[in-house]
Amino acid sequence: MKRTAAIGAALALSVPLVAAPSSPASAHEPSYDCAPAARAVSFSDGLDKLVRDGVTLGGLSDMAWDRRTGAWASTVDNHGTDPSRIWFWRDPSHATVARDPLVLRRPDGTAYDGTTADDEGLAVLPNGDFVVSSETEPSVRIFGRDGVQKASLPVPSRFAVAPAGQATGNATLEGLTLTPSGTRIVAAMEGALSGDTDATLHRFLVYDRDRHGRWELTGQFGYRADAGQRIPEVQAYGRDSLLVMEASFTTTTGNAVKLYAVPTTRHAADVSEVTDLATVPAKRLLAKRLVADLVTCPTLGAVAKQPQTNPLMDNYEGMAVIPGRHGWTVHVISDDNFGPTQITRVLTLKAAPPFDSVSR
Repeated sequence: MKRTAAIGAALALSVPLVAAPSSPASAHEPSYDCAPAARAVSFSDGLDKLVRDGVTLGGLSDMAWDRRTGAWASTVDNHGTDPSRIWFWRDPSHATVARDPLVLRRPDGTAYDGTTADDEGLAVLPNGDFVVSSETEPSVRIFGRDGVQKASLPVPSRFAVAPAGQATGNATLEGLTLTPSGTRIVAAMEGALSGDTDATLHRFLVYDRDRHGRWELTGQFGYRADAGQRIPEVQAYGRDSLLVMEASFTTTTGNAVKLYAVPTTRHAADVSEVTDLATVPAKRLLAKRLVADLVTCPTLGAVAKQPQTNPLMDNYEGMAVIPGRHGWTVHVISDDNFGPTQITRVLTLKAAPPFDSVSR
């Protein structure tokens, strides 16, 4: 998102998920320096304004591990009439492009572009297909390894951008994640629906894979963000556990980003039939705990191109969570909007997200 404010066909999902390699762990864990439960490890600006074969990399709003290429994958949100692309890159601490980008195409082979798709969320299925959420309609599409669309998942009509629905343009399905089992997709709304009279309340769509390999829309969760915050990303870190990114921007203080853990989704109500989330008791919404306030991180020597409370900050919109024996690794990536005062930056953290007793 710019800072200005037919169920799918059967899929062969027998290949197990494989975690991406994390940054090397230190011999001991120092005290957390990104309050209250994370520490900054490294950052890289290696992807910023990079040009490959005449194509400028930018507008990266997500990241997902693609084990078939041994690289991270990130979609371009939108850039005029440029074709919609997935970029592949390696090494978050010294980021570099791994291969040519993949163009995303309709079933007839014509390319999506910045006028027909605003790709903000990405997940890689166990069979290698790409799941991409777009804010334009909004939509959740599945693309094959050749970049051609194979399926589109159902999105309730009220999630459409007004006047067709109750969503605000450029504030729809921005966050997207796949659970470690590969059997559940969660898509998060960046903003609130107009029918939900409390603007801090957001809806998450839940898709589950049935025994035939088909994806079905099975429910919705309600989540309360801090006042004035949007939700650019959500990532699963356990069977029922989510890490949610909340963010905001002002011209005087720059970007603010907080990471909240949802230790378990098991106790949240299905709010699919709720007209107004403001009527739902708090105990039936997703419960959250603060993991990291990125503004409090050490600067790590980073330099900003615009006013920032912390020069390490930028327009972070993508996130990945990796389990490890020495703590969890969290990578976040910023969307430079192809602008001269913003940076494509990858920040790596070590974190300790909480778990419900059965959510591992």
